[in-house]
Amino acid sequence: MSYAKEIDTLNNHITDINGKINVSFEFFPPKNEKMEQILWDSIQRLKVLKPKFVSVTYGANSGERDRTHSVVKRIKRETGLEAAPHLTGIDATSDELKQIAQDYWNSGIRRIVALRGDEPPGYAKKPFYAADLVALLRSIADFDISVAAYPEVHPEAKSAQADLINLKRKIDAGANHVITQFFFDVDSYLRFRDRCASVGIDAEIVPGILPVTNFKQLQKMAAITNVKIPGWLAKMYDGLDHDQTTRNLVAASVAMDMVRVLSREGVKDFHFYTLNRSELTYAICHTLGVRPAA
Repeated sequence: MSYAKEIDTLNNHITDINGKINVSFEFFPPKNEKMEQILWDSIQRLKVLKPKFVSVTYGANSGERDRTHSVVKRIKRETGLEAAPHLTGIDATSDELKQIAQDYWNSGIRRIVALRGDEPPGYAKKPFYAADLVALLRSIADFDISVAAYPEVHPEAKSAQADLINLKRKIDAGANHVITQFFFDVDSYLRFRDRCASVGIDAEIVPGILPVTNFKQLQKMAAITNVKIPGWLAKMYDGLDHDQTTRNLVAASVAMDMVRVLSREGVKDFHFYTLNRSELTYAICHTLGVRPAA
């Protein structure tokens, strides 16, 4: 291939997406005033990209639940964005969950991310799985329900097949969408998508994209979530422990490459884990052609 053709190919790869994707963003409830300011600055910065929705994570204890409730309602009230709270079946009774769901519906919240939640040590209550929560939400109102999936298998699953059957159970209970755990091996996502189709899961499998600005933190998160860190990724961050600027550039490059490859494989929607920071996610989306409406 000539140099000119290489340039043409590169240009085509850069422009082939050109905003033809949908994005959504995940945030977490702030724990102090400074973090709250960072969160709202990020929401204001990213809202102009017209995300399909923004989600807000959720802790099992009542304090974190209350923060999630208030953040989601404020996003809806002040920005008009579709705000989707995470909701878990851990540490709440069915009646409490029904009350929370009804309150969300009455507040104009129409989308929910339904999760089992992480069982704390010594948890003795009867398990309440994500499929049970989906069914409960369906009994309250016609929510648009997203559930989680693990392309590289949930760390507690007995097997990949058992994990897939559990996901099918959530879809059969009434979930509309699937959002994956973050991953870096694109083939693992594509294989997982094929396996979902083979068992009759026809819901969209939305890839979760995590721009990695702190590789050491990623290693800890990956160990907990059973996410494989490819050798090429570790090599890219080697020697950058004290170089945040270069880490950010690497993070953006990797995320954009993943989106481009997945887009060529027919993926249209992408869910970005923002860690409450807007700069990197905004830059990635901008470069991919996701921009404020003129």
